[in-house]
Amino acid sequence: MFRIRKITEAYYAANNNVLEQVFSIIREQFPEIKESKIQEIRQQLIDPLKFRFQAILLVVEDAKTNVRGFALLLHMSDIGFCFLDYIAVKPGRTSSGVGGSLYERIREEALMLKSTGIFMECLPDDPALCKNPEILEQNKSRLAFYERYGAFPIIGTKYETPVNPGDDCPPYLVYDNLGNGTTPSKENAKAVVKAILERKYPDYCPESYIQLVLNSIEDDPVQLRAPRYKKKTAGQEKINQKNNGIIPLIINDKHDIHHVHEIGYIESPIRVKSILKELDKTGIFTIYPIRNYLENLITKVHSTRYVEYFKKVCENLKEGKSVYPYVFPVRNLSRPPQDLSVLAGYYCIDTFTPLNKNAYLAARRGVNCALTGADLLLEGKKAVYALIRPPGHHAEKFVYGGFCYFNNAAIAANYLSNYGKVAILDIDYHHGNGQQQIFYTRNDVFTVSIHGHPSFAYPYFSGFADEKGENEGLNFNKNIPLKEIITNEEYKTALLQAVKSIQKFNPWFLIVCLGFDTAKGDPTGTWSLAPSDFKLNGEILGSLTYPTLFVQEGGYKNRSLGTNAKAFFEGFWKKKNEL
Repeated sequence: MFRIRKITEAYYAANNNVLEQVFSIIREQFPEIKESKIQEIRQQLIDPLKFRFQAILLVVEDAKTNVRGFALLLHMSDIGFCFLDYIAVKPGRTSSGVGGSLYERIREEALMLKSTGIFMECLPDDPALCKNPEILEQNKSRLAFYERYGAFPIIGTKYETPVNPGDDCPPYLVYDNLGNGTTPSKENAKAVVKAILERKYPDYCPESYIQLVLNSIEDDPVQLRAPRYKKKTAGQEKINQKNNGIIPLIINDKHDIHHVHEIGYIESPIRVKSILKELDKTGIFTIYPIRNYLENLITKVHSTRYVEYFKKVCENLKEGKSVYPYVFPVRNLSRPPQDLSVLAGYYCIDTFTPLNKNAYLAARRGVNCALTGADLLLEGKKAVYALIRPPGHHAEKFVYGGFCYFNNAAIAANYLSNYGKVAILDIDYHHGNGQQQIFYTRNDVFTVSIHGHPSFAYPYFSGFADEKGENEGLNFNKNIPLKEIITNEEYKTALLQAVKSIQKFNPWFLIVCLGFDTAKGDPTGTWSLAPSDFKLNGEILGSLTYPTLFVQEGGYKNRSLGTNAKAFFEGFWKKKNEL
């Protein structure tokens, strides 16, 4: 089992370790590459302006984060193409499909970047150009691999002319049109070749050589070599356009086992069904499977004692029986009650969040949904929606409440913080006290919440504007409490204020705690947002460029819940596609 992850930040500890493993593979697979050029990759990731291209590193990791392969893609956005600089699998073991999966991911990335195609250099399979028989066979295998994807050498040019007379194995320039059936025009090909030679080889290719190659490009459009190893098939060449750019949807498939059949309990399974019914009409989502994760990712955020209690009490309850907190031992926290049902008040902040046999199982599956979404961001997805219930944003390190047991957003944020800075934007009607408390002393996760003022809105004890963080976390928590009755324009102003603060923090990842209880008529809120407002909110967030994970929180007016969710994501998707 492996995953393909996109490196977005070169200096985080987790990424630094990965870079060192990548460098080790380069040294083994490409011994002719100078060490200075290997180390330059780190700078390419950091400073695209200096090199005049954006370097994108994709790594294949196993479950222990060992790098099994990598690819370095250079995106030259001013010309609109990608150049595949490296693709390599760790030597000494079978690839197990690593190379093919990696190249397919490269093609997906190029399409997401709206590239016209991928160019790359491949050593020749012509004996006249390559004298070494062993290397010649390797070159044939490599070119046969690319042919399966519809990538072929460009012919009729002098690109494979050696820079220095007598050099062996000058490379072909190979082109992958990403399944669009076209080849570059003469003008475009010259611009691409000029950019490759000048930006990739500024100290190697003299101007005379560059002009020699450019002057040799005469075909319009350029011509590709005919298949030599295997006939092209549309199935192999064509990228799955259906899934490209579509928002992955992760649904908690065990949410409905947590169904409290009691009058007035509004956090019910119909909430998910209402949203899905409307999202199906948009055509912008593709359901992705849930992955499984270890419990230690939860206990890095929540107290181990609380997690063990939650699991144990749920296991011991009878089917259909719920336990509600009714004793709150605030005076002697050092001696908690022994009875599990009485102990509920030790870990809960309210009297209306029940424990039952399936609460732990549903909440645990919800965590897996959020972490699956986080991994998809690491793998290069621009946006993911984790449709989860029960919700999570009121759960703190040591306590649960507000229908929330595990803080899905906080667990995902803590996981992502190993790879870059994270911002959490909570747009539920109620304050996101959970993530505030969890990250209150940290500066790598910025938390901002727009909510009803705690003077009248749950959870009442947090969410004030002067709560800004402590110690290293000072000024990394922002609350925007609003009046009981507000205009839609006032909400828009608050959202823009939150967005501005996020842009100032400039995270690598954004997590949105998505609550639709700000809607008109919601039984838990007092505001009156309509579908048109949710669409505008989606557009505002869609204008941000950060990879974004949406985690479902509140929203309890089922008649309009799906309509509002549909409007929000249509606005988000519309704006995202305009970027």
